[in-house]
Order: sequence, then structure tokens, then C-alpha cells
Amino acid sequence: MKSRKHAIVLGLLAVTAVLLLGAQGARRHKPREVPFSKTRIKIEFNSSADDIGVQVLLDGEPWERVSGFGPNGRKILDVQGRRSLATQGFTELFFESSEPSLADVPLEEFLRRFPEGKYEFEGRTVAGDEIEGIAMLTHTIPAGPVILSPVGTEDEPPIVDPDDLVIEWEPVVETFDGSNDIDIIGYQVIVEQVAPLRVFSIDLPAGTTRVQVPPEFFLQRDTRHIFEVLAIEAGGNQTITEGAFVTEG
Repeated sequence: MKSRKHAIVLGLLAVTAVLLLGAQGARRHKPREVPFSKTRIKIEFNSSADDIGVQVLLDGEPWERVSGFGPNGRKILDVQGRRSLATQGFTELFFESSEPSLADVPLEEFLRRFPEGKYEFEGRTVAGDEIEGIAMLTHTIPAGPVILSPVGTEDEPPIVDPDDLVIEWEPVVETFDGSNDIDIIGYQVIVEQVAPLRVFSIDLPAGTTRVQVPPEFFLQRDTRHIFEVLAIEAGGNQTITEGAFVTEG
């Protein structure tokens, strides 16, 4: 009889321990609300190609799924990892939409697709927490930078000294349609060599409108190269002007 009572007591203790551990586990895994470290949405307009699109960047703790909602509350994004990717988790997601020409998708239609306002992103982390972030989209689009040097045409690009290449442009002071002043916070210059592929990229403050490509970049001689100057406004939207040049042989 004594051993039977002893067994019952041990059994009750074991059940109690399991219940306590379960309660502690539930408290320990109560979902937290954590923010994305980066949540951005912006418009990119190419004034040379006359095309337009949006870009989105999310960054934060490892997450397994995320959804995005426009200012009207409608879901516009749904990303979910499966199996090993869900277990491993995402930490960064960057994507660009397609960039149709304004001849194919008029600006008014594009802006209806992506209205101004608050875009909300929310999901679940690998640890079971809720992750969320908010990004604001505006329709303030910069004018394309006017290139001052090097200047040529599509058919006859200028010939430049690869050891003394300066790219210069006029400051951007208005929107692309010339209707409003604009707050430009910076510029970006990108020079691309196609073969072998090599890219020079530099971010510049708003007061800088010229940059010298360092000779250490080693532009291939007697070769056509393309470059871009981007104007970036305070809300993040950016406009590209493209150019080209040929290096001396």
C-alpha cells in the first residue's frame, strides 16, 4: 500500500511539474511586437528612358512571412517562406517593380496604382514575434539632372580621358513637371563598365554637383561606357538621367 501511495504522489508531482513548465513556456513565448529596422517605399523615374516604377526595402530580425498594405488598407504584398527558408528566416527583402514607359502606363494611372500615403508592413518572425513597420510614399518626383559633362549624343558619345573623367550636372531645384520646388537631399553617380563588368557608385550631398571618377577605377580604353546621375528628394523618390562616353584608345 505504501509503495502505491508513493507512486501516486510521484505521479502528481510529475503532472504539477509539467503544468508549471508549460505555464512558464507560455509566458516565455508570449509574442512581442518588434519593428523592422528599415521600411522604405519610393518611386524611381528614369527621365532618359521615360519609365517609372517603385522600390521597396524591408530589413529586420529574421522573419518567416510578411504582408504589405496600401493606404486604402488593401493587401499589395504577401511573402512567406516555406520549409527550410521559413526555419532560417529572411532578414532583408528588396525588390523593384517593373518599369513601364509612360507611353504604356500614363503617369496618372501609375500614381493611382500607388497612391500617396502610409504603407504598412507586418509579419511574423522566426521566433514567433510580430514584426511591423510603416513607410510613407509621396508623389514628389525630382526633375532629371541636366548633364553638363561629359555631353554628347546617343549616336556620337563624347570621347574622354579615362584618367581625368569629371561628371558634372546642374543642381535640381524643381519637380519633373516643373510645377513645384523640391527638397533635394543628395545625388548618386553610377558608372558602369560592361566587359569586364565593373561598377563605380558614389553617394553625394545635395550641395555637390560634380565628381571625378578616380583613375584607380581603371576604365577600359577605347570602350563605350554608360553612367547615371540620380537626384534624390527628401521623401526618398529619385530620378535618373543617363549618359554615355567613350574612353580614349
